[in-house]
Amino acid sequence: MKPVLEYLPRNSGESFVTRLFDYQYYPTPWHFHPEYELVLVTESTGKRIIGDQISYFEPGDLALIGPYLPHTYKNDAKYFAPRSSLRAKSIVVHFKEDTFGTGFFDLPESQKIAGLLERSFKGLAVKGKTNAVVADKLRKLVKANGFARWQLLLEILHVLSESKSLEYICNNAITGKNTAETIRMNQVINFVLDNFHRDISVKEVAQLTNMAENSFSRYFSQRTRKPFTSFVNEVRLNHASKLLVETDQSVTDICMKCGYNNLSNFNRQFLKVYKKNPLRYRKAFLHENT
Repeated sequence: MKPVLEYLPRNSGESFVTRLFDYQYYPTPWHFHPEYELVLVTESTGKRIIGDQISYFEPGDLALIGPYLPHTYKNDAKYFAPRSSLRAKSIVVHFKEDTFGTGFFDLPESQKIAGLLERSFKGLAVKGKTNAVVADKLRKLVKANGFARWQLLLEILHVLSESKSLEYICNNAITGKNTAETIRMNQVINFVLDNFHRDISVKEVAQLTNMAENSFSRYFSQRTRKPFTSFVNEVRLNHASKLLVETDQSVTDICMKCGYNNLSNFNRQFLKVYKKNPLRYRKAFLHENT
């Protein structure tokens, strides 16, 4: 995919960016930037696409995203309702290696942090107790000034570098490129997220992007390292997993609401991705949270 190059300007006297975002819904398209990014969702739900992976996000979702790794957060449909009172809030930190000064990563004491940043090129999801510790420090970081602010960021990275509760987000490190196709590929992502509940054909999306079917299929696969149909399937299954744990709807109803016309195929696809059929997935979640 061809994402947008995003730039968040630093304030005067600061070596890195910290922002507390508060929107009706997240407005940022599929994008990338040369900075490392720490993003903590504090309010709202939706789908998160980072590199080649799609997942559901909710308050507390925390990720470290490496430079040039394309990503976007799109809120659920209810956030786009004209009279919605819902808010999409997050804490976002952008920093570069030179935030810590020349030669910092050559120091023996900084090698674990250097390794952490290297791993972030595939994206890192922060889980467990580390999530709570880092989230607390990020809330303090928003209010901090001067040297204390810089020190807090270093503490956050130290905690992350020592943690065993980090999980890779992407299967592959993907690098964003800024080209004239930015608008086209954002159309594709938004179209799928808005229409996955019904049949979507390659022909339909190819027409949307003014491309021949074969050209679009080849283009999409080259840039995402997966076929377009696999991308659509991941979006559908991700939404299905959400409905299974958040509602008491039947598997058949969920199957139909997620764009599957065949229950057997839905069960087979779900089992392939989540290693459990839908009913066992729901029972396992209920067992773990009661």
